[in-house]
Amino acid sequence: MNFLLVAVNAKYIHSNPAVYSLQLYAERVYPGAVSILETTINTPFHRILSDICECRPDVIGFSCYIWNIDIVKKLLSDLPKVLPDTDVWLGGPEVSFEYESYFRDYSCVRGIIVGEGESAFTRVVGEYVLQQAWSEAEAEVGTDDGATRNIPGVISGMADSRALDGRNYEAADFTGIPNIALRERPTVISSDLSDMDSMPFIYEDGMSSFDHRIVYYESSRGCPYRCSYCLSSVDKTVRYRSLPFVFRELQFFLDSEVPLVKFIDRTFNSDKERSKAIWNYIREHDNGKTQFHFEITAEFLDKEEIDLLRQMRPGQVQLEIGIQTTNLDTLLAVNRPAKVHKIAKAIEELRKNGNLHLHLDLIAGLPYEGFRSFRNSFNDVYGMAPTNIQLGFLKVLKGAPIEKDCERFGILYSEEAPYEVLSTRWLKFDEICELKHIEEMVELYYNSAQFTVTLPLLLPAFETPFDFFSALADFYKEKGYFTMTPARSRRYEILLEFAEERTTLYEDDIRDALTLDYYLRENPKSRPDFVRSVPPAGRIDTSVRDPITGNFHLVDLPQEEDNKA
Repeated sequence: MNFLLVAVNAKYIHSNPAVYSLQLYAERVYPGAVSILETTINTPFHRILSDICECRPDVIGFSCYIWNIDIVKKLLSDLPKVLPDTDVWLGGPEVSFEYESYFRDYSCVRGIIVGEGESAFTRVVGEYVLQQAWSEAEAEVGTDDGATRNIPGVISGMADSRALDGRNYEAADFTGIPNIALRERPTVISSDLSDMDSMPFIYEDGMSSFDHRIVYYESSRGCPYRCSYCLSSVDKTVRYRSLPFVFRELQFFLDSEVPLVKFIDRTFNSDKERSKAIWNYIREHDNGKTQFHFEITAEFLDKEEIDLLRQMRPGQVQLEIGIQTTNLDTLLAVNRPAKVHKIAKAIEELRKNGNLHLHLDLIAGLPYEGFRSFRNSFNDVYGMAPTNIQLGFLKVLKGAPIEKDCERFGILYSEEAPYEVLSTRWLKFDEICELKHIEEMVELYYNSAQFTVTLPLLLPAFETPFDFFSALADFYKEKGYFTMTPARSRRYEILLEFAEERTTLYEDDIRDALTLDYYLRENPKSRPDFVRSVPPAGRIDTSVRDPITGNFHLVDLPQEEDNKA
């Protein structure tokens, strides 16, 4: 029996923890029955199809998300042509809310696992194992001797607790399994959610399958918040893995010297005592190499938590904080009431030691947030001085509560994955396009950390940080640079060109700042053209700025230091 689970990831460095959890959970009862094929959306389609066929699956299961659903649909169209007798099962958030359409459009789909899958998947696998055991028994004893088939004997040791007598073993029977939709039974029988301590640790057999890939770790499921744009709001319970399990598994990562462990808990610090215990364990057992990424709510951090985080080794902890907007009407409209001033204060405290990577999220296209309002939100977040700013766009996910509010808010969005917003009552399509260009400028010139000396020199020439990135985006568009996709080293020259044409700043100051940025972050084999021909008899002091122009001061060096420079 080979039930093949297929994960089509967005990139090679990603992995799919769901398929590994399903496999290990099922193989406790049915060892050897489940295999995994991981590939990416960048793999040629024909190769994915041929790789699936080479695995010789008896049944195929796809893990479906917004980033891979288009490829999965193409596979569902072609698989019946090359594997005509193979059942296909689907699971994941992309198919959990509109499963009827998949039964209608794809004849090979036997069933869909809706929501949490480990227990349901194990029972589905059991039905196929039982069906195969019957077929093998039929082949062994023949069909015309009238003998009673000892099916329980055939599958002895498989730990299936259901009564086996009185049913037709020739066909798998999935009708009594909760959390699945069937072609013949499109309604779903709900079930209790599994205990988190019963979930397998997907790395228990070692890390060899995850070399050079992000390691994801799940210590809880569910979210206490009800943000209307998020599918986590559908799961109204929060379940935690017991701390002894978590500590043992964290120690495994530390002993294995995993570079980065990314917690996929939706709100890691929803339980203060628990989050502090885990952070304390990480701090006390630091191996000097492993980094940990957490998605948290900053508003509810207390002084003890902040002090604890500020004790971490520099780079040891990354914090992702979803601010989304600072417009209070918008926050209320998406069921995410927050005190923005408390968030800003917490982030200010977290920044003081400079040891934490702070990643702040914004979402464009939310209700009541027009272009001007988003400008304000961006400037508020920029003022918090995070390590990274992610400027994202609303995605109207299937099953998310905001899907029902689109008409009320005038939200129009693409019918194709990832279902991104096109316009709202407050934000026009051309403004969305402009924000897309600004997003790229933020990524290239802020998040890249290539221009930490030059940007503070340029920003005072514009009313706000948003206006700077907007002007830079307009400059890119006018010059055709979005089409050309300039190389990393070329961005320095473009920024100088922009400063010369769009500001009145002293050119030599910009050249010197760019030179410092360039040599701090690059390993050049030749001298770049923007470096001044005659080096200044001094150095840029980034701690001293002119109060009027905002330019950095040039500090004279002693003669012997100047010669060394």
